Amino acid sequence: MNIDPENKCVLNRKVHIKYLLRFLEGLPSEFTSCDTTRITIAYFIISSLDILNSLNLVDAERRNHIIEWIYSLQVVNDEDLVSGFQGSSTVNTLFNRNSNSLYKWSHLAGTYCGLCSLIILGDDLSKVNRGAIIKSLKSLQLTDGCFTGAKSGTENDMRFLFMAASICYILNDWSAIDATKAIGFIKNSISYDYGIGQGPELESHGGSSYCAVATLCLINKLNVLSTMQIEGLRRWLLNRQVTGFQGRPNKPIDTCYSFWVGAALKMLNAFQYSNYEDNRGFILATQNNIVGGFSKWVNTHSDPLHTYLGLAGLSLIGEKGLNDIVPSLNITYRALEHLRHIQLQWT
Repeated sequence: MNIDPENKCVLNRKVHIKYLLRFLEGLPSEFTSCDTTRITIAYFIISSLDILNSLNLVDAERRNHIIEWIYSLQVVNDEDLVSGFQGSSTVNTLFNRNSNSLYKWSHLAGTYCGLCSLIILGDDLSKVNRGAIIKSLKSLQLTDGCFTGAKSGTENDMRFLFMAASICYILNDWSAIDATKAIGFIKNSISYDYGIGQGPELESHGGSSYCAVATLCLINKLNVLSTMQIEGLRRWLLNRQVTGFQGRPNKPIDTCYSFWVGAALKMLNAFQYSNYEDNRGFILATQNNIVGGFSKWVNTHSDPLHTYLGLAGLSLIGEKGLNDIVPSLNITYRALEHLRHIQLQWT
């Protein structure tokens, strides 16, 4: 991999901000296939602007419009236990306007991204039906302790356990999670190499290791891992660094793992043993200095996910001008402070 020395040390803030603001006008044509997950893309864009300390460029009228749009995706249905947030309104048609249907149900990804976005934008969450969300969330935990993403038609793995824990943390209500079963699922997913897979007997992965560690931190149970398990996981994660980080052994390095692996190491108090300069060099080599944004690999198309996680990875190493990010919850400390203020109003 060749890194352009002119790009290695410079974060091109202006072009990235321009790229992000463009998405608030609507999805570019090349991303129309992602319309059903529009709320997730919105989260990547809004949180990226927060990390760049540039949310002030989104005026009050636009913020209110986005907040209203997010709330329009809230589903409240205690009878079918499908409350939460949809990914978008794409599947809301004339034919199902007055009824629930499979894809109109909430999804944990939509609920997590919707809540985070509302917090980042400064909303007070007063319109969130917390009780309905918690009640529906409780029905999604499986007997092995994991969570499924929605009532039916979706996967179940470590990602959704993390999202469930994050939702409970945000809403300050842990009644939806059987913590003993959740911890058991995580411990059963630790592989022979001490990395953590998406579930028991599955390959160790940087993303699922992050989700497992973050979940344990959110429920304040990181101490359930033995010293050997923690040291082994630290070693496995540190070995994922080449220049940037890879998600699995013998795979290419990828911008997003600078956060997934980096944040896991941060929570395990071992991030300081990684090579910040090499990591930073790779991330900045994936930025597009013409269109803006970051890409998965060098010299490929930028996208909102890798833009956000690239910026989040830079935040972890203390890049100048970026807001610090909370490793476990994946929002900035500025946003977390606002969340804590909201939670105080609930007590």
